[in-house]
Amino acid sequence: MTIQQLEYLIAVDECRHFAKAAEKCFVTQPTLSMMLQKLEEEWGVQLFDRSRQPVVPTKEGEELIRLAKNVILETKFIKDHLHNIKDELTGEVRLAIIPTLAPYLVPLFLNEFVNKAPKLKVFIREMATVQMIAALNAGTIDIGIMATPIDEPGLKEYPLFYEEFYVYASPLEKLPQKKYILPKEIKTERLWLLEEGHCFRNQMMNLCQLKKKDALAFNYEAGSIETLINLVDHSKGLTLIPQLAEMNLTPAQRKNVREFTAPKPARQISLVVKNNFIRQKMITELKKHIQQAVDKKMLNNKNKKVTAIE
Repeated sequence: MTIQQLEYLIAVDECRHFAKAAEKCFVTQPTLSMMLQKLEEEWGVQLFDRSRQPVVPTKEGEELIRLAKNVILETKFIKDHLHNIKDELTGEVRLAIIPTLAPYLVPLFLNEFVNKAPKLKVFIREMATVQMIAALNAGTIDIGIMATPIDEPGLKEYPLFYEEFYVYASPLEKLPQKKYILPKEIKTERLWLLEEGHCFRNQMMNLCQLKKKDALAFNYEAGSIETLINLVDHSKGLTLIPQLAEMNLTPAQRKNVREFTAPKPARQISLVVKNNFIRQKMITELKKHIQQAVDKKMLNNKNKKVTAIE
C-alpha cells in the first residue's frame, strides 16, 4: 500500500469514473486501474463495483475510502508542518474563491504571489460559499477566499478588505437625481439578481430587504456579475455590483453607476482556513499580496457597513 494508491482510490470515489480519475491524477487509465487492482489484491477486498456506471464503492470500499482520506489528511499535515518549520513557501496550496470575486481579484495578485514563491504549486478553483465551507472541512482545499463573517465552527477567518456595493442602473430607470442614494430607493421589481447559491445574491436581497417570496418582474437569474451588467446595458433594469467589478467598467458604463449614502453597504472579504491550518507564512504572504493589490481605501471599514450574507 502506498500514498499514491490511496490518492487514486479517493479520486475514483470522487469522480465515479476511472478515466476521469486518471486524468485528475495525471496518469493513464491503465496505470490507475493496475495500481488499484494491486491494492485490492493486497487487501483482499473489492473496492468498487465496476459493473455499474458510474462506478460505486462496495460496502467494504466505502469504509476503506473513509480511512484513506484520513491518512491523506494526516500525511498532508506532516508535510505542512515541515514547510512551516522550514518557513518555506514550497509544496502545494489549494485555493478556492467565490465566483463573484475571482475574475476581478485573482489577476491582481496571482503573478506577484507566484513569482514570490516559484517552488510553490498553486491550484485555484472557483467555488460557491457553501461548497467551499464543505471543502475546507473535508480538507480538499486549504484556503478559501470568500465573503465573511460566516461564523463556522472549526474555521478561522483572516479579514483582507471591505468591498463596497454600487448600484448599476439603466439611464431609463429614473433613479433620484442625487449623488448618493438609499437602499430603499431601489426599485426591487426591476432588479436583476444572481442565481441561487451565490452569497452575493443573499447580500443583494438583504440590502434591498427582499424576501424569497417576493415576486420580481424579471425572472432571469444570472450566473455572473458580467451577465448582470450586460442585462442592464441591453435590457434596462438595475442591479448591484461589487467595487472590484465597478473598477473594470468602461468610462461609458461608469455613467450608469450610483453610490450609496454612508454608511455604505459592503462585503468583508477574508481568507478562511481550518483552525488547525499551520502554514502561517502562507497566510501572511497571501494576505500581503492581496492587500497590496487592492485600493488602500478598501483595507478598512470606515464609513462602511458589512451586509449580512444570510
